[in-house]
Amino acid sequence: MSLLFYLSKASRLGLSRNRILASGELLQRFPSFMSFISSSSSAKSNQLLAVFPIGLTYRSCQLVSERFSASREFVTGRSAENRETREIEQQGQEELNSKMLPVKAFERLPKSVVPVHYEITIKPDLVKLVFEGHESVTLKVVEPVDQIILNSLELELDNVKLADEAGQETTISQVVLDVENEKAIFKLSSVLQPGQYHLKLEFKGVIIDKLKGFYCSKYLSADGEERYSGITQFEPTDARRAFPCWDEPAVKATFDITLVVPKDRVALCNMPVVSELPYEADPNLRVVKFDRTPIMSTYLVAYVVGEFDYVEERSTDGVLVRCYTPVGKKEQGRFGLYVAAKVLPYYKEYFGVEYPLPKMDLVAVADFAAGAMENWGLVTYRETCLLVDDQNTSTQRRQWVAIVVGHELAHQWFGNLVTMEWWTHLWLNEGYATFVESLCVDHLFPEFKIWTQFVTDTSTPALDLDSLKNSHPIEVPIGHPDEIDEIFDDISYHKGAAIIRMLHNYIGDDDFRRGMKLYLTRHKYGNTFTEDLWAALSEASKKPVGTIMSGWTKQMGFPVIRVSARQDGDKRILQLSQQRFLADGTKDENNTMWMVPIEIATSRSPTTPSMSFVLEGEKSEIVLNDIRPDEWFKMNPGQVGFYRTCYEPELLKHLVSAIDQQTLPPLDRLGLLDDLFALVQAGHSSTVEALTLLEAFANEDQYTVWNRVCSALSKLSHLLAYTDHHELLKSFGRKLLGGMTRKLGWESKPDEEHLTKLLRSLLLGRMAMFDDPEVIAEAERRFLLHIKGEEQVPADFRSTVYKAVLRTGSRSKYDDLLRIYREATLHEEKDRIASALGTIKNEEILKEVLAFAMSNEVRSQDTVFVISSVASSKLGRDLAWNYFKDNWDLFNERFKGAFLLVRLVKSLTENFASEEKAVEIENFFKEHHCAGTERTVQQSVESVRLNAAWLARDAESVGRYLTSKSQ
Repeated sequence: MSLLFYLSKASRLGLSRNRILASGELLQRFPSFMSFISSSSSAKSNQLLAVFPIGLTYRSCQLVSERFSASREFVTGRSAENRETREIEQQGQEELNSKMLPVKAFERLPKSVVPVHYEITIKPDLVKLVFEGHESVTLKVVEPVDQIILNSLELELDNVKLADEAGQETTISQVVLDVENEKAIFKLSSVLQPGQYHLKLEFKGVIIDKLKGFYCSKYLSADGEERYSGITQFEPTDARRAFPCWDEPAVKATFDITLVVPKDRVALCNMPVVSELPYEADPNLRVVKFDRTPIMSTYLVAYVVGEFDYVEERSTDGVLVRCYTPVGKKEQGRFGLYVAAKVLPYYKEYFGVEYPLPKMDLVAVADFAAGAMENWGLVTYRETCLLVDDQNTSTQRRQWVAIVVGHELAHQWFGNLVTMEWWTHLWLNEGYATFVESLCVDHLFPEFKIWTQFVTDTSTPALDLDSLKNSHPIEVPIGHPDEIDEIFDDISYHKGAAIIRMLHNYIGDDDFRRGMKLYLTRHKYGNTFTEDLWAALSEASKKPVGTIMSGWTKQMGFPVIRVSARQDGDKRILQLSQQRFLADGTKDENNTMWMVPIEIATSRSPTTPSMSFVLEGEKSEIVLNDIRPDEWFKMNPGQVGFYRTCYEPELLKHLVSAIDQQTLPPLDRLGLLDDLFALVQAGHSSTVEALTLLEAFANEDQYTVWNRVCSALSKLSHLLAYTDHHELLKSFGRKLLGGMTRKLGWESKPDEEHLTKLLRSLLLGRMAMFDDPEVIAEAERRFLLHIKGEEQVPADFRSTVYKAVLRTGSRSKYDDLLRIYREATLHEEKDRIASALGTIKNEEILKEVLAFAMSNEVRSQDTVFVISSVASSKLGRDLAWNYFKDNWDLFNERFKGAFLLVRLVKSLTENFASEEKAVEIENFFKEHHCAGTERTVQQSVESVRLNAAWLARDAESVGRYLTSKSQ
């Protein structure tokens, strides 16, 4: 699944949903743990319903971990590669225990009864927004039972029957709906013996407007009539809202699905249509039956009913690919279709495994909470993540569409064909898809130079989040469904992808591909743990992958490598040490260590590592041969490793000189700046030192480097808005960016490189936010021609122009943009305007923007982005936060249980910069609890305190420095 945060191009998954919770999974699977815990001293807490107690001691966690490891070795045949791996697991559990939040009791579904095959018929009413259905589930009973437990939520169940293969019925004595645990329990009149049975039942439900389960999406027909499509979104645990089922990823089955729909509507499902017949009870309806699916998890089932056009193409490996769009927009589907038709055969060749379905449908949906969803054979997308209008889609957005399509189709192998055993291992889906999307986009569009953008878009956001004490490991113990949404974040996606990139570099592409093929073929149509992946890659590469990588997935955080050196003739002797990097600059109490793949490049060969090794302990001494005293070396060339580097001052001086001379490659220039700013935040270096380094980039010509420079300036802008130095920073920014901005100008050149187009948009946008008078004047000139219809603003500049013209606070410009918003049919255009409205400086108009965000004119999926745009400035942040508090009940009702609320909480709170605000935020959410936001609140409060400490430490010296530069 692809998740979006439009307010930051560099952070495609702007979520922080990271509450770490104890897993009931282990206890439920191994009941002996319960008696063990019950006998432990810590078990006297009141948290004993199939979860680890909050007060569980480290020794108890250690014993549980040992018993689990032993049990898992017996059950699965897998064993930890060595004692180091187990020590990492135990240390990770200790740290998790220290971070636990209150948890809900939870048990996974029993394995005594499992489905083999579902036959499901759904009949939606898209006028009354209700549906009814019936299903027959073939069950395998593996041990005697007196009840059947499955998942069901917000469904009315009726006429439940159970019979064996001979047709002999067993009476259902009672149907119990456990709403809190989202389960239905069918009590039996007699004990059911092992064998095969058929469960039949009828059900009814409401087609909700909450963007999950089976939900409705509003649109206007060609004649202006308001109509609804029916869409499904089942990941992670919302199939149970559409039909009763065993809604866990490891409980796989096959599906025969039939839809009863209006004759004039398109009906789509995972598989192709096998028959269409009239519906006898109503001549306006038809019965559409779809082919049987492969064995698959419930969260990947999907169906869509609505009005669509489509374009189609058959891939070179014979798969029929279609891109479905809103009526009248099929030409906007051609780019997405092109990407999909090329990606499928590329993945087939790269993985050595065929795509197993006969068709692939991509569907653009008007209302969609995430960016896209990888339903097997029927991928659903936000319109902005699939549709491309040649005249009105920006270069950045076109690139994003290619990335999202590549991401979702990677899931057809990683997630669909091979599925994580439980949500604890979500990163196997999302981290891998995020890494592989770059492989395919780089193959299809080498001009994008996507790997150069990987550092800013993927690695850096993960490093930033993972430096917080309230981060979480990649592998997060998950229990109750409320907890699952919280790990769809920068750790599962971005850190997961970054460590896979590091591993790919360590073992090499050939062994990586062999390992991937082995993993996919060995486990196809099955479920896996992280250890299964490590085993396949170890076997293919003959390297200790599991030993090295366990620390990266089971422990939160990452190391900072400290480097000092001395010269000995033509040799450079390096002293390296590692410790966990924490954003507040404190020392890690657990003394966490990683096995770190290290590479070092020198000035003689900047792009080719001259040394590669694995740092296994806390310290190491390394000798670089044939390097003169005046030559530099750089740790982590290309920023492939997932760690920070801290150089002693003399070494850093050599590298800064290499930036001036541009002998240091672009990604290494970027990495040096990125690491330094992280060290500044942690108090290990001064902000003045970072500002001095920024000046060395005045003649920089690479988009990825400027992207990081602008991110650093944006962070400083948020902070200095709370001081008297904000205008001085804007002046500093205008001087730094001005030369390259003027050099690029506003006009694109023929055959201009892709990254040059992105750079122009980036710099003009930032100069507008720095209130550069020349940029704003030109933006206003172009905007006037645009609204008169005389000369359209190119799509690449519209966001900049819209924001620039609002900086004056003009009511007329605001009204003009609202008119354009209301007239726009391209959702991308609406997004541009929605994200610009918050940049206006007029307080009264900002209040109107907040009200507009909650009005019927803004789809609920986009409300968050409008409000977040208001919160991007100091003035707007206070207004938006107060508006959120004053309207809490409305927000909670509209977004409860949806990750959109988590995005909003993060964007509203994390840029405050005082202890008073930190306390206020903590107290508000203590009094207004909402499941799924706990870890995000903790992270935001930690960030606020980091901001406050940063200002207290450096604000005065920064003011003096900026003053000196303004004279």
